[in-house]
Amino acid sequence: MAESPSTPSPSDDAPRGSAATAPAPGGLDKKKSIILGLIGLAFIVLIFWKVIPTIGSYSEAWDALQNMGWGSVSLIVIAVVVYLGVYGFTFMVAVPGLRFWQGQQVNQAAFAISNGVPGGGAVGLAVQYGMLTSYGTTPAATTAAITAVGLWGTFITLGFPIIGVLALIAGGGGGAAYLTVALIGLAVLAAAAVVLVLVIRSEPLARRIGTWGNALIRPIGRRVKKLADVDLVPAIVHFRTSIHDVVVRRWALLTLAQSGIFITQFFILYVALRGVEGWDQAGTPILVAFGAFAISQVGLMIPITPGGVGTVDAFMIAILTGNGTADGAATAADLVWRASSFVPQIGIGVIALILWYRRAGRTFAAKSTDAPGGSKKAGTAASNDASPE
Repeated sequence: MAESPSTPSPSDDAPRGSAATAPAPGGLDKKKSIILGLIGLAFIVLIFWKVIPTIGSYSEAWDALQNMGWGSVSLIVIAVVVYLGVYGFTFMVAVPGLRFWQGQQVNQAAFAISNGVPGGGAVGLAVQYGMLTSYGTTPAATTAAITAVGLWGTFITLGFPIIGVLALIAGGGGGAAYLTVALIGLAVLAAAAVVLVLVIRSEPLARRIGTWGNALIRPIGRRVKKLADVDLVPAIVHFRTSIHDVVVRRWALLTLAQSGIFITQFFILYVALRGVEGWDQAGTPILVAFGAFAISQVGLMIPITPGGVGTVDAFMIAILTGNGTADGAATAADLVWRASSFVPQIGIGVIALILWYRRAGRTFAAKSTDAPGGSKKAGTAASNDASPE
């Protein structure tokens, strides 16, 4: 790939430094957020009340859960702990020098807000921005890290379902039914990857892609006023400038970190599934279970409920039961997976947010008193003060 552009951007040598504050990106319409939150809640209730009982069985799930031994429960706890541990690595990778607990705080707090507050996605991004800058990360490096982590998360969400279809076919399941969708997803993912590589490769290519994009949306702009004056060139060039170094230097580690989150989440489901089925029974093949888990993550792309609650669950139970898993076992495993991968994160996220808020208050207060004429220069990082004890 081409060298970094002359505009300052995060690097391995100096990813952290001045923590000069800047407005967090994005805004929040409270009324719209509440309405969307209520709509999402209504869909969650509808899916768990009406949809899942048609493809699974709550009564059989309860019976299956009662038969689960303490050995399986212990394995689930271990799987959850490993998953929660892996969850903290993504921002450590994107912001070299960031400590593990700091990375955990950023990700877990954002998860709790995004999934526990109506329309919390925008608030979660703002919290990530505030937390990273309070740790001494520059605004440019903060924006790059948040963008890279979000982008790689999308790539993983699009990529693993394709692998899931292949796993389902290899495991003797009905993966052929999803082959067309998988091929479409592969084409979309490949196109997105090619565009990203071209944008990162050089600024002239980024400008050319922006020009092509303008040509594509121009006919639409004649009918949609909001798109009439859109110019993609400066937006794409700015995107390239902000994310260049993180992608060039950290793409492999980002892929590994995001894949780790996906795989450890799957093991929670698989341990729960084998626990309710009985380890002494043949049970659901691991490839079929992985295929069901991976394909169901497409539900995350349906922005109706936070974290795909309900949509992912319905897809997963349907695929499992459609490939021979008993209704009760599929439903029980899904409910255990959902509860054990969701509830602890909400709790940890709230605790992380409270701990950070107490420390960050002192950090930002120190910055305001360290104006010119004080003992420190204005805007100097105070990452040690913001770090948890």
